[in-house]
Amino acid sequence: MSELPLVEPDLALLSEGRVLIDVRAPVEFAQGALPGAINLPLMDDEERRLVGIEYKQRGQQAAIELGQRLVSGGIKAARVRAWIQALEAHPDAIVYCFRGGLRSQIAQQWISEAGITRPRIRGGWKAMRQALCARIDAAAERPLLVVGGLTGCAKTALIQALDNGLDLEGCARHKGSAFGRHPLPAPSQIDFEHAMGRRLLALPGPVVVEDESRHIGTANLPLTFWRAMEQAPRLRVEMPLDWRLAQIHKDYIDDLWEVYRQQCGEWLGWALMRKQLSGSLARLRKRLGRARLDRLQRLQQLAFREHARGNRQAHEAWLAPLLTEYYDPMYRYQLEKHPEQRFLHVGDWESCLAAAREWSAAQAAP
Repeated sequence: MSELPLVEPDLALLSEGRVLIDVRAPVEFAQGALPGAINLPLMDDEERRLVGIEYKQRGQQAAIELGQRLVSGGIKAARVRAWIQALEAHPDAIVYCFRGGLRSQIAQQWISEAGITRPRIRGGWKAMRQALCARIDAAAERPLLVVGGLTGCAKTALIQALDNGLDLEGCARHKGSAFGRHPLPAPSQIDFEHAMGRRLLALPGPVVVEDESRHIGTANLPLTFWRAMEQAPRLRVEMPLDWRLAQIHKDYIDDLWEVYRQQCGEWLGWALMRKQLSGSLARLRKRLGRARLDRLQRLQQLAFREHARGNRQAHEAWLAPLLTEYYDPMYRYQLEKHPEQRFLHVGDWESCLAAAREWSAAQAAP
């Protein structure tokens, strides 16, 4: 097995969009994988657990022998067949395990015996993860611009319009607010960091991000990057209420409904969307107070009824006070709390987009 080919843990593998075959157990894969990886495990979760116990009690050789007994016969044939099918579909795919050691070597060997030779990543998942995290830390040392503004100012759309924008909410699969949960499952912390690192592969120069707290949904920004954001210069987008209301309606109602409808169908999607929106509003009880929450909940239920009849605009009856009575005061409080923040530019969406591009060009100039 020592003669089987190796490739270095080069992040170019991710930039090139290479398919990676992760032979770790499903539970490991769920905790965090490399971008672009597919999970075709050597051992399932229970087999891995038993081998781990054997390793602790009797050592490596005994664990290897148990693994060989557990993954043999038809089970082995099925797993080799899955690897071969993946390699036939993606001939340049590369194998990896946790440290690029025994499991990926065994997979390589069995694949080779089936007539295909493919390399594994030296150092495996761990080495590649270290490289991705190092890319995030390096980005924290580069010029960084933060785009802020009231809720509904389409800051995420501005980030996405920039060639050097890093969409942190997209990486976290969360809009960063009480109503920001995405219908699809949130990534693990590791997968969030890997998504950040992969996007940064294409951003060698200055980076523009949206103003975020350190917590975006269930994800936490890496500390070095978060500290850099706190010190970075800022832009502030200012748009009129009716413009912001249209934007938040798109984000919280139209886009959300479209995802639920596509994922779950009309009936279940509608029920799940209502549950998410009503739950999000209920979680603001402490901040809104009982009387205000009761009023907004009544307006929300009326809006659901009208929406079901085809009138989606009815949601503005509860979205407008949500902006003016909750989000806007909270943002202004944060501004007053941090008077030291430096704003390079304050203006409407288009002028802030132009300012971000001008800043980026100036920072990238030799």
